[in-house]
Amino acid sequence: MAFPTRGPFASLHRRGFLASSAALAAGAWLTRNAESMADDDAAGEAAAPSLPRVAAINTVYRFRSHAYHIAGRFIKGYSREGVHHQPPFKLVRMYNDQYPENDLGRQVCEKHGIELCSTVADALGGPNGLDVDAVLLIAEHGDYPENEYGQILYPRYELFQQIVEVFRRGGRGVPVFNDKHLSYDHRRAAEMVATARELNFGLMAGSSLPVTWRRPEIEPPLDTPFTEGLVCYGGSVEVYFIHGLETLQCMLERRAGSETGIARVQCLAGDAVWRAGDEGRWNWDLLRAALARSPSNNTGEPRDNVLKPYAILIEYLDGTRGTVLNLPEQVSDFTFAAQVRGADEPLSTCFYLPDPPGAKYFDPLTWNIERFFATGTPPYPVERTLLTSTVLDLAMHSLHDGGATMESAALDVRYQAPADSGFFRGRYTDA
Repeated sequence: MAFPTRGPFASLHRRGFLASSAALAAGAWLTRNAESMADDDAAGEAAAPSLPRVAAINTVYRFRSHAYHIAGRFIKGYSREGVHHQPPFKLVRMYNDQYPENDLGRQVCEKHGIELCSTVADALGGPNGLDVDAVLLIAEHGDYPENEYGQILYPRYELFQQIVEVFRRGGRGVPVFNDKHLSYDHRRAAEMVATARELNFGLMAGSSLPVTWRRPEIEPPLDTPFTEGLVCYGGSVEVYFIHGLETLQCMLERRAGSETGIARVQCLAGDAVWRAGDEGRWNWDLLRAALARSPSNNTGEPRDNVLKPYAILIEYLDGTRGTVLNLPEQVSDFTFAAQVRGADEPLSTCFYLPDPPGAKYFDPLTWNIERFFATGTPPYPVERTLLTSTVLDLAMHSLHDGGATMESAALDVRYQAPADSGFFRGRYTDA
């Protein structure tokens, strides 16, 4: 598909990277420390400059776990535009909920002088009270049960509550980043967001997809008149559906009026997916436009290749439609296409994920976490992930119930999309 030559996207062009950066913000933090130290020296007291302190609360820390990729980047650094970048923070303590046979947490902590703690409270300061400046909550991977709806019962909510208990005792909170969706249960997810508001601390959540590289580099302007959007991907159902939902949401939230909530959600499987497309409930032309952006697109038609497709169908309150298709035999990446009122052709792009083992798509996510820790303000609203967490929960219930349509007041989540979503621009230099 060619990029539109007329309509609202004709003037889109590459822009420079974010004007604000975690390095600058953290540098300001360090400047304040230096000024304080100078005052102490003037008073005849010695003081040493220190980096902001971070605690990591993980389910597991093993090779290629999310804690390995995110907390590991705070420890060892990562590449920014081909140059090593060391986050201006110090990871001082770690708590791991489980220790599998291939655990790396113990040796990483010993090697890098990180205190390995037996409780969440100890990792945040123990009997002396809260003494860290930010918290990583990375509850992904590990040996946890799956419920009847196909949801892995990761203890994000439970670990979050233990963090919050330390905040309550100390009478203050610090920024908390929660990896991926907030909870498998949308009621718990909503409670987490409400608690952060109540205690007035910053809460950031989500996955790497909204901030990874895009090919081509497209950031739809705010108030784009989207009428329909579609994401296709290939992978597991619940675990990867959240990535597809966040890919869809980070684009459609930029529509006219910003995010105004969702009316209903439905999850289909098998031939029901193709029938829904034939009936016009999702758009085959958008799927073709999305597949045209996919480097992994298989030869032949999805209807012939995919053994059991899955689809989440979303009807927004303002009439916009959204679709996330899981087509594992057709693609292995994430692509997006959308219809825009007034545009000649669909808008489309690939959310580029560099191949393992480096999992470089965690670089953009870690960069945005740094921005958050340095400022206390999430670079994009946590309400985005509250909405995608809610959609995912209701979709898994819909799938369990044979494709029932799900409606809930919990889907009425409204927020303003960020002016700049924070995705990595420029050529990927580590390929």
